[in-house]
Amino acid sequence: MKNFKANGLPLLIGSLPMDSHTEAIKLVLDHTPDIPLWVQLPHYPEEGMVLQFLEGLPGFSEKSEKNLLNTDLPGFDEEMISFFEDYLSISEPGVDIGNSRFALSGKRAKGFVEFLRQIDEDKPSFVALKGQVTGPISFCTAVKDQDNKDIFYDNQLRDIAIKKLALNARWQAKEFAKRGAVPIIFIDEPALAGFGTSAYITITKEDVTQSIDEIVREIHAEDGLAGIHVCGNTQWDMLLNSTIDIISFDAFTYFDRLILYPNEIKQYLGQGKILAWGIVPTSEPEKIAEQTVKGLTQLLHSQMDELVQKTGINKATILSQSFITPSCGTGSIDIGSAKKVLMLTKEVSLAFKLS
Repeated sequence: MKNFKANGLPLLIGSLPMDSHTEAIKLVLDHTPDIPLWVQLPHYPEEGMVLQFLEGLPGFSEKSEKNLLNTDLPGFDEEMISFFEDYLSISEPGVDIGNSRFALSGKRAKGFVEFLRQIDEDKPSFVALKGQVTGPISFCTAVKDQDNKDIFYDNQLRDIAIKKLALNARWQAKEFAKRGAVPIIFIDEPALAGFGTSAYITITKEDVTQSIDEIVREIHAEDGLAGIHVCGNTQWDMLLNSTIDIISFDAFTYFDRLILYPNEIKQYLGQGKILAWGIVPTSEPEKIAEQTVKGLTQLLHSQMDELVQKTGINKATILSQSFITPSCGTGSIDIGSAKKVLMLTKEVSLAFKLS
């Protein structure tokens, strides 16, 4: 891990407001040719953060319109046993995870299929390839059982869901590694922006780190790097002290919250780990329209200078362990604004490395 250097390269967060996977991947390759990612298109309901990863879980029915795992369905117990048999079989020699329930289907992950197609067709050289899964806290507090209870609070259903997400992540990492690239798999955790509030008062730091660590272990098993993306503020020490390799944060809005943990950041970067600076805003088209490459580059410089001052880490070292990213995905904004976000991310990365 310590040998991998981000070197200020641009990196994207995985959604776009488009209806063509082919064109979406082309756009990604144009703006992040060194480390492209496969894209989720919210235009298709089955590619939503939760729905995309429900398939293959016991109690899930295609007929349900909700994010629901129904333990009252006939045959649930048998399906659960089958799930664990499939899970355990993955560790056996010769078992292909690509032919298991842990490989995302072409229906729910069209972006992944198209991504591999374009990569295999062009065969360019990449620094790394990026994928993503929904994080265990966000997923397990969004999915309900038949009594409308979050599955996070059902130990059995939570365990099943985390194992499924973990092997979904490992499958992606394995496919990327086959192509000679370093796999980077992000765990998207928007729910952690609410960690510590009344909505999540019964979820502990240990719950969070143990759930995330299980997914990280599967990514590391394929020699991949595990990232986490939180699009709001959270208790950053919890992640800085975790097994995560890359922390993606909204630098445009929340840098002042992250910098409250200088000792933890120093220790984190001292392990060779990476910060992904979400310096390009994505939340409001009006805010995006105001931004310039020069202005965002200056903002990033000032933030990194403050980090140097508070941690004593050399700025060149910080840059070598930094990605330049949007603050979040662009799936919920208009296409014009999304394209500007991608342009700014690419150009700020270039300007920052040259300045």
